[in-house]
Amino acid sequence: MQDPLAFIIAVSHIASAIALLNGFLVAIGQARIASAAIESMARQPEASDSIRGAMFISLGMAETGGIYGLLISFVMLFANPLVQIYLQNR
Repeated sequence: MQDPLAFIIAVSHIASAIALLNGFLVAIGQARIASAAIESMARQPEASDSIRGAMFISLGMAETGGIYGLLISFVMLFANPLVQIYLQNR
């Protein structure tokens, strides 16, 4: 290993990419939520109001996972605490 700071930054970029992969998985999950809700509304039109409400709550909860992944990615790229620790102990 030639430069520990370069290693820390490289691993941070890899971790950021993995955290952003979360957004892809959230999109798949949201598509499944919407698909199941539409199918349920087609089967029981009289319950579509309650199904729609549950769908929006579920979509909001699923979206928070994607937002957390984006937040972790931003922290790892722009405010990485490991870089600060390394620079203080250098």
